[in-house]
Amino acid sequence: MSKKTKALLYNLFCFAAIFVAVRFLLVIYTHLTGFWLPLTAFVIGTLLAPKFQAVNTKDGEKVFMKWLFLKGIREV
Repeated sequence: MSKKTKALLYNLFCFAAIFVAVRFLLVIYTHLTGFWLPLTAFVIGTLLAPKFQAVNTKDGEKVFMKWLFLKGIREV
């Protein structure tokens, strides 16, 4: 599996986990219904999910992560 595919899957799984968790919390603690519930969960999930990217370096292709709660960029 290529590093670009791994980065894409990491992005997908992290976003999905945060989206589902936020959606359940919104159901429990707010009175949002209909279209607003998944839209709000999508926006919050997009903002809170870590971002993964595959980059070609002189040492080969590597996957890096940037997240709102961590300072700087980290290698995965």
